[in-house]
Amino acid sequence: MKALSVRAPWWWAILKAGKDIENRSWRTNFRGRVLIHTGKWYNNVEVCDDLFVIKRILKLENIPADNHRQMLAPFGGCVVGSVEIVDCVTNSNSPWFFGEYGFVLRDPISFATSTPIKGALGFFEVPDSLVNFNREEQ
Repeated sequence: MKALSVRAPWWWAILKAGKDIENRSWRTNFRGRVLIHTGKWYNNVEVCDDLFVIKRILKLENIPADNHRQMLAPFGGCVVGSVEIVDCVTNSNSPWFFGEYGFVLRDPISFATSTPIKGALGFFEVPDSLVNFNREEQ
């Protein structure tokens, strides 16, 4: 299955806060379900700045910003869920869109356990046998 690395805290926003656009500097024609892999990159200052943006968007959308510790957790190098990519756009009314390209996302699924996997740039393949696809209890 294809996977996409997303750094903290953006992976959390995709799986837990309704982030319906993943901003990228490159276009994709891929459509379908992808695994969400937590990138190993982590910089406290930039992650805190990104967290401020997420909190602002959640406030605008009247979504409670719970579990701040999990938002900041690096979880570097793990598959933590999946999401479906349904389009790639260059503009959107979504408050989450602020990139050159936006992968339009839907139906996020958080996994009950994270699976350590080495990531890569762009989409990369992960064997199904390596991932625990059990959904997290809501």
